[in-house]
Amino acid sequence: MRVAGPGAEDYLQRMVSNDVAALSSGESCEALLLTPRARVIAPMRVLRRQPEDFLLMTEPELGEALGAELLRMRFAAKAEIEPETHSSYLLLGAEAAPEGVLALPNDDYGVPAWEILDQEPPRDLPEIGEEALELLRIEAGRPRYGKEIDDRVLPAEAGLVERAVSLSKGCFPGQEPIARLHYRGHANRGLRVLRIDGEPPQLGAEVVHEGKVVGRVTSAAPGAALAYVRSEVPDDASLKVGDSEARLH
Repeated sequence: MRVAGPGAEDYLQRMVSNDVAALSSGESCEALLLTPRARVIAPMRVLRRQPEDFLLMTEPELGEALGAELLRMRFAAKAEIEPETHSSYLLLGAEAAPEGVLALPNDDYGVPAWEILDQEPPRDLPEIGEEALELLRIEAGRPRYGKEIDDRVLPAEAGLVERAVSLSKGCFPGQEPIARLHYRGHANRGLRVLRIDGEPPQLGAEVVHEGKVVGRVTSAAPGAALAYVRSEVPDDASLKVGDSEARLH
């Protein structure tokens, strides 16, 4: 979604979870659009292309919801809000971005990576398959919308506060419950990486500790899985997922 105009910065600063006003032209940050109860409407990366021109990039299936919510809450803000479509490829293992292209940092896969917009990928580099890429994401403990993130998950549970939330920039939808949980308590569960012995578990499989269900699997690949696990489970706990042994990583 493109958000542009003299009121774009002020509007986005009031609407999304991170400090977009601190971005210089060409810089980006992760952010969330939240309900007043801090449930996730859409995760995104916000790119400040020009002082009054921002590009908000989210999952393809969330574009309509993101645009609709921004338009619904715009009121008198002097900002144009309209969809844009871009292609991109992911360049893994590069410490620095290629020159002469629009490249955004990406830390979803546990290795240095850049998302390159509106360019064809180089033909002399090997491609990585979807399964291998998914394993990297799981091992890095990074949540994805529709798997680890939905309208029932709090940002703190998914590890999103550290990545996508500013606790000092002022008010935005969902700011109060996020700050209250951060300063006065802790989430009852958290997203954890599991090492699995055996076949990958089914999505939704129960994570069991000492005979009690303490979590459920949200993503799985050979040897590893992501699951929301109760916070009181010790790091060195022996776990069971189905018929397989598992341990927290």
